[in-house]
Amino acid sequence: MTAASHSFKIPQSVLVVIHTPALEVLLIKRADVDDFWQSVTGSKDSLDETFLETAQREVMEETGIDCGPGSKLADELQDWHLENVYEIYPRWRHRYAPGVTHNAEHLFGLQMPAVTPVRLSPHEHTAYQWLPWREAAAACFSSSNAEACLLLPRFASSQRR
Repeated sequence: MTAASHSFKIPQSVLVVIHTPALEVLLIKRADVDDFWQSVTGSKDSLDETFLETAQREVMEETGIDCGPGSKLADELQDWHLENVYEIYPRWRHRYAPGVTHNAEHLFGLQMPAVTPVRLSPHEHTAYQWLPWREAAAACFSSSNAEACLLLPRFASSQRR
C-alpha cells in the first residue's frame, strides 16, 4: 500500500538528528505551527518501507541533502537503534486512522562534514538554523526531539573515525 492509496498516516516514523563533527545540530521550523523547531521527521510512506529508507527519503525531501545509497553521505547515516513511543498531539490525530493515539519514532543521526546550507520544502518548513547541541535541545518543540539532541555526544563519538 502506498501513501497515495490510503488516507491515513502510518504511526511509524523517523527522527534524524543532522549534525557536524563539532555537534552543531540542524533544526528546521515547521510551516504550520508558530515557533516549532525540530529535526527532520516523517512517517513511513508504506508498511514495507524500512526505517532506513524513510530516513533517507525524509532527509532529501525536507533538506535537499542526499544520504541515499551511493551518495557521499550514505555511510554517515547512523541508525541509533532507539525508538520513542509517544502520544500523538491531538491537533494531528485526524491524520491517523480512528483510534490511533500513539506513534513509534525510530532515531537516526546524520553527520555532515560541516555546517551547510539546506534546501527546505516550503510547504513543510520556513527556516533553518544550526545550533550547538545543547542549544538545539532547548529550542526543540518536542521532548523526544530534545532528548535525541542530548544523546548526540554519545552517538557522535561512536561515529568518529
